[in-house]
Amino acid sequence: MNRLLAALTLLLSPGVLLAQKGDFVLKGKIGNWNAPVKAHLVYRQAGVDVKDSAVLKDGAFEFKGTIDGPSQAMMVLKHATPSPDPRQRDMIIFYVEKGTITLTSPDSLQKVTFAGSPVNADNQRLQEALKPLGTIYGQLNAEYMAADDEKRGSVEFRQYLDQKVEELRKQEKAIYADFVKNNPKSVISLDALQQYSGGMPDDIGQIEGMFNGLDASVKKSKNGMEYEKLLTSWKSTAVGAEAPLFTQNDTLGKPVNLKDFRGKYVLVDFWASWCGPCRAENPHVVAAYNNHKDKQFTILSVSLDQPTGHDAWLKAIHKDNLTWTHVSDLKFWDNAVAKMYGVRSVPQNFLLDPQGKIVAKNLRGEELDKRLSELLK
Repeated sequence: MNRLLAALTLLLSPGVLLAQKGDFVLKGKIGNWNAPVKAHLVYRQAGVDVKDSAVLKDGAFEFKGTIDGPSQAMMVLKHATPSPDPRQRDMIIFYVEKGTITLTSPDSLQKVTFAGSPVNADNQRLQEALKPLGTIYGQLNAEYMAADDEKRGSVEFRQYLDQKVEELRKQEKAIYADFVKNNPKSVISLDALQQYSGGMPDDIGQIEGMFNGLDASVKKSKNGMEYEKLLTSWKSTAVGAEAPLFTQNDTLGKPVNLKDFRGKYVLVDFWASWCGPCRAENPHVVAAYNNHKDKQFTILSVSLDQPTGHDAWLKAIHKDNLTWTHVSDLKFWDNAVAKMYGVRSVPQNFLLDPQGKIVAKNLRGEELDKRLSELLK
């Protein structure tokens, strides 16, 4: 089920910013709502979340702010009697950009139309193309939620869901690729390319070709150049490449060097104590470690815990029985090793041979133990 949830989450992943500073004005008119109905806005400015709110008067509200460039934003309309189901909340993902943006709807954010915003016009075209797939994702999620525990736990049901999600992901990628190809000057194309590539792609050459096809104004933007660095990281950590060396402190503050693990197969495992899918995957990692730790195999875990998460990190290590070496700089998504390896989602792992070459990556569940059994006969 993790792959289904990941696919649903992907639709709401962080967007792209382009370097073009300026003020924005966001004017809205949603039905005829009045207090206590309130609009809540969240966007990013200089890498920091900016939160604002406004009470509606006859359906009208207004926001003003300064941004580095077109920035993905989220607006939630909080009604007097909110829905008890968070999945049914009245919300929309859109973009704020320089200038005046007008947002109107007869009754809810679900029916919003935009004026004065070329970026949102492009984004709406892309979202309309993706809409049928979103409906199917919702149906799959409803099917999962309706299943009893026995059905959810069956191998056949999980395989069925995985197959459906895989098919939808292929259709999704085709839509993203088509948009990037036909809109090389659009801000949204860089966003679409990031969605196409996902967390750790295998078709890096194709992605690089798509990136090179973008207009120079997009490629040379701040986030365009950051994405180019990400491509470089992915190429340096492809299967067959020598794993980049790094040093990071363990739980006691002692530096640990990856090079010191040469001579063994090493699983460089990226995770975090706050990551639910990581914690769910840990029993499989523990089982593989216990089965092969006496056969020239070990694990080096890199945690993406936050600056205040040292205690939570230690507690998770002990609770999940992760009895191998752990390192972290406690910088969350700014973890230096994660950036070096191009890691944008967790859990994620890389299997290195005794010479330090990457022989496999993203091994999940029983796949890890199976691959180690093949290598450590």
